[in-house]
Amino acid sequence: MSLTLIKNIKIINQGQSYIGSILISGDKIERIYKDGDTLPTADHIIYGEGKLLLPGAIDDQVHFREPGLTHKADIYTESRAAVAGGITSYMEMPNTTPQATTQQILEDKYNRAAQKSIANYSFYMGATNDNLDELLKTDPEKVCGIKVFMGSSTGNMLVDNEDTLGAIFSQAPTLIATHCEDEDTIQANLKAYKEKYGEEVPFEMHHLIRSEEACYKSSLRASTLARKHGARLHILHLTTAKELELLDKDMPLEDKKITGEACVHHLWFTNEDYKKYGALIKWNPAIKTPKDRAALREALKNGNLDVVATDHAPHTKEEKKGTYFKAPSGGPLVQHAMVAMLEMVNQGIFTYEQVVEKMCHAPAILFRVRERGFIKEAIRPIWS
Repeated sequence: MSLTLIKNIKIINQGQSYIGSILISGDKIERIYKDGDTLPTADHIIYGEGKLLLPGAIDDQVHFREPGLTHKADIYTESRAAVAGGITSYMEMPNTTPQATTQQILEDKYNRAAQKSIANYSFYMGATNDNLDELLKTDPEKVCGIKVFMGSSTGNMLVDNEDTLGAIFSQAPTLIATHCEDEDTIQANLKAYKEKYGEEVPFEMHHLIRSEEACYKSSLRASTLARKHGARLHILHLTTAKELELLDKDMPLEDKKITGEACVHHLWFTNEDYKKYGALIKWNPAIKTPKDRAALREALKNGNLDVVATDHAPHTKEEKKGTYFKAPSGGPLVQHAMVAMLEMVNQGIFTYEQVVEKMCHAPAILFRVRERGFIKEAIRPIWS
């Protein structure tokens, strides 16, 4: 089997940063060498001086638009972009067309990915107000989680029936991942701003329409349900300082039942950027204030916030040119997320070790992903 040696590269892994070398046999890491170790001969040598070696990142929230929305993107194009950006595993959302709300439709997505994806993959099973029987058939060995939209977003998969939510949180066989924005609050805000501005609502109002109150109220509802029923809850794309108090803290990630994710755009932009970028940075939930951004960054550094992801959600340029009510929310990030995080390392906001922990190690631990997210020597079978 062909041997490749990556020599004298800076390895970032499990809280450490050191110069080392990696011997790869086929597609597995055969051995990790520290600086000064005697290195073996190899068929191919890659000289790593001045470069970084990180584990492949794991993105726990992407929208690759297949099936049904492939004029925006598809599994092949987006998995290719992900790998180009250092994301080698992804977990894709159910709000495609048709929505992945039955086991058959979910299986179809897996079959598509087997043919087209060039990265590792899993797909969420989507919850609705009336598909509990399908949810309970979900295989936790194969499926990363059940996605519950506790606020409406692209695809209109809002789950707001109290009995359904109680059943999901008490019976789900997998981790529950939630989009948390309170619909009543958002609709009241939309009405008020439309009365003030008509159809020309400024994009600067987005964070006031999809407000702190809307986010906190919904996240509180989800965390209360999770604590009542002992469910594993992962609150996606947190945007406010206030929501951070709802997460489990001061314990190893393996022991947490309520965890949270921050997205790169919420760590980079603030509401002050809407005036310049408009629809290009319109996401749901909305980018919030500098105070909220600072709180998210600090929570990642102190361990209270667990994962960094993208919520990669591409649209066409033409779609994004619309007015506030017409321009869809979301933007492409899988090819740029790691670059942005490493730039924040250069700015002194994070360290390399923190980036690797939140983008590689933590998703692997939280979603119980085997043989991904770490730089480790392969475990070889022992034959008798």
